[in-house]
Amino acid sequence: MVLAQRGVNGVFFMEVINWELNHLPKTWDRHLGLMNVAQVRKAQAFHSTIPGYEPTPLAHLSNMASYLGLKDLFIKNEAFRFGLNAFKVLGGSYAISRFIAQKTGREAMTYEDLTSPALKEELGQFTFFTATDGNHGRGVAWAANRLGQKAVVYMPKGSTQPRLQAILNEGATATIEEGNYDDCVRMAADASAKTPNSVVIQDTAWEGYTEIPAWIMQGYGTMALEADLQLQLAGVEKPSHIFVQAGVGSLAGAIQGYFANRFLGDPPKVIVLEASAADCIYRGAVAGDGEYRVVEGDIQTIMAGLACGSPNIVAWDLLKNHSFCFLSCPDWIAARGMRMLGVPLRGDPTVISGESGAVNMGAIAAIMEYDEYKDLRKALDLDKSSVILTFSTEGNTDPNYFRRIVWDGVAPVPEYR
Repeated sequence: MVLAQRGVNGVFFMEVINWELNHLPKTWDRHLGLMNVAQVRKAQAFHSTIPGYEPTPLAHLSNMASYLGLKDLFIKNEAFRFGLNAFKVLGGSYAISRFIAQKTGREAMTYEDLTSPALKEELGQFTFFTATDGNHGRGVAWAANRLGQKAVVYMPKGSTQPRLQAILNEGATATIEEGNYDDCVRMAADASAKTPNSVVIQDTAWEGYTEIPAWIMQGYGTMALEADLQLQLAGVEKPSHIFVQAGVGSLAGAIQGYFANRFLGDPPKVIVLEASAADCIYRGAVAGDGEYRVVEGDIQTIMAGLACGSPNIVAWDLLKNHSFCFLSCPDWIAARGMRMLGVPLRGDPTVISGESGAVNMGAIAAIMEYDEYKDLRKALDLDKSSVILTFSTEGNTDPNYFRRIVWDGVAPVPEYR
């Protein structure tokens, strides 16, 4: 099999990691302040008022790092977040708290404030509309349910029944539609426009809709802040590299923004990874003109949480100003990452990671192990001095599909030789 490192003449190879270093024109960086440490601490302070809050584990895979030829490897394990098996609730819950605070003229709110009978009487019944491939919608539904409010969730074609049922179990109205993720975002926005006392809680942003997505990104910042503090406790002042996945880019923008502020002028190298079938950010990087690109049509990938065709414009601005490299990854990368994390080297902790959570591990391993990626390895400066931070953003959110990949071998590693 002949491998290519980038798309050539408009062709994007689906079975290899395609990559592009960041040569995008820079902007005046007006969104960087959204993710400064003070703003993120506000989000973390809110999350700490939610019953059951505690920082999720930072798994230290020292033996895996040694095996791959790295100095150290740390993986933030979001399978334990509020019992919801994914990080997404951090964004939805914080955005809802900020929206209600704004609506009622308050500076900030705690979970106790939000769930008080007095607030519900003051605010009345609200409906939160959203689109999701699973985790974000469940987080919004979870938050709405605890606040005694309504949630309506649209899911794209191909969404699985276990993920739908998890949202329904939170008391939301949820349906699987015929369109893709971006179609469902438009459905949510249209339905909200026709519904009194409603709002869209969406982690993508477009012209005229940026405030709530920015709050969601700040909510995701809690994960970055926790990881930063946990690294310090492990004796690591700063990772040399951060690998973070992107769907619409809200998570990647949040992580990039936090660490760009935290280490102003000397940040870690941030590598942004997408599913090859939905690599709108990577395609914008390849185009090189500073404009984002859109991936249309049915998006077929095992990485359901990354199956998004249009980027968050706030996140896009942060990523093109600060990210080091953009990767477009085929499904086998994520599948191999799931298997590696689920069956670790002796002495390393097990990380149960879902399809969208494990793409980072799969990519890191492929880059370090396969000669086909030696140019990428060199370009990223990955070697025995590298300390990597990455994120497993979800656990086993669909047991049936998880078993198909891990037990039955869906998306196997291609034969290169």
